[in-house]
Amino acid sequence: MNTSPTAVRPVDTTVCVIGAGPAGLAVARALSEKGIDYTHLERHTQAGGLWDIENPGPPMYESAHFISSRTVSGFSGFPMPDDYPDYPGHAQILAYLRSFADAYGLTPRIRFGSTVTAIDAAPSSAAGTPRWRVTLADGTTPEHERVIVCTGSQWHPFIPEIPGSYTGEVRHSLDYRSPSEFAGKRVLIVGGGNSACDIACDAARSAQRAAISMRRGYWFIPKHVFGMPSDIVGGKGSFLPKPVERAILQPVLKLLTGDPTRLGLQKPDHKLFETHPVLNSQLFHYLQHGDIVARPGIRRADELSVEFTDGTREEFDVILMATGYRHRVPVAQRYFGDEQHPDLYLNCVSRDHAGLYGVGFIETNSGAYGLFDQQAHLLASFIAGSRTGEAAAAEFERLRIADTPDLSGGLHFDSSPRHRGYVDADAYVKYVKKLARRLGWALEGEAPDAARRRSTRAAEVAA
Repeated sequence: MNTSPTAVRPVDTTVCVIGAGPAGLAVARALSEKGIDYTHLERHTQAGGLWDIENPGPPMYESAHFISSRTVSGFSGFPMPDDYPDYPGHAQILAYLRSFADAYGLTPRIRFGSTVTAIDAAPSSAAGTPRWRVTLADGTTPEHERVIVCTGSQWHPFIPEIPGSYTGEVRHSLDYRSPSEFAGKRVLIVGGGNSACDIACDAARSAQRAAISMRRGYWFIPKHVFGMPSDIVGGKGSFLPKPVERAILQPVLKLLTGDPTRLGLQKPDHKLFETHPVLNSQLFHYLQHGDIVARPGIRRADELSVEFTDGTREEFDVILMATGYRHRVPVAQRYFGDEQHPDLYLNCVSRDHAGLYGVGFIETNSGAYGLFDQQAHLLASFIAGSRTGEAAAAEFERLRIADTPDLSGGLHFDSSPRHRGYVDADAYVKYVKKLARRLGWALEGEAPDAARRRSTRAAEVAA
């Protein structure tokens, strides 16, 4: 037996899917429906990814809920249950994901407890087919023709430095779980995103004193408008160009929320839709009642005293940084490039490395699951077409290198690192659907019963 380092490893012609969170499950379903064999690796013991608060290290906390409503947040062919609330909590989302995996027979195919430590390009085959070596923690190194990385974008915190010599506790929201952690403490939440606002509201109920520090002003969208989820009400105007929709909604928001400066918040320094939307109906309530105090950005902190950019000072026992995440892919960073926004065609296909893909790294202003789903079906159609020599697959191969569509929807997104690779959801969906029609590919999955019937018929034919 040849055990030398130059021994040729057998190549697994299956696709390797890494991660069994929302993106990984969407990909597995799409591959399965196309009859594409795949290997599915997950480092934890169950499916669900970051929505499993029991998993080691997820960015999940007890009060976390979806910020898009259930009616626009499910996978195609598998809507969220009718008895779910408008904005499901983390336990309900986890149950939905696991029921999705079970309904399509995905769960038994997942290799749980399989931690990937590295992905490396291997020498191409004699026919020029790319090969990727996947190294696992147990030392095995299987090779695959294609690898789809679905490891998620909220595992690697961004923690800005605080000038000075602060002696209190500094944490990131990644490690936050329960309001009880704030009991009896003076807490400062830093950040202006959805998690920052959620956690500040937790602090309002449990901390001795709660404050939230934002470097700038934001637009706050109530979760309900006229008794309906705001993404349903606003979605009815999505046929309009985004600048026109903004011209209608921006003054309406001003009427609904009032003047934010009256509550100590800063006036937005940008137009609506130019930053990631903040959907929160509770923050204003607690600001109005004095349970949260709004502060501007931090200038410096010494001992327990925090000085803000307006010159005010206050002492805090805890500073919790809800300052976002880097979209790192540690197992293959050199192939994905930018830690904030990997340069992927349509946010899912490597432009520079054939056979390498990433689903779950898109930053957009709407519910992500539908976009994960479309990306998954796009990739599955491409892979299936490549194996049969379809002209459409060859065209897509050309596009992944040369095509640079404008997915802004006419918006000028903020220049911050988070928004550098941002896309407008309506513009993204419109473009991808147009491309799929042109190539003759479907972007929606079947209902579980239809998928089972199709699978049974295929097996009968094969027999």
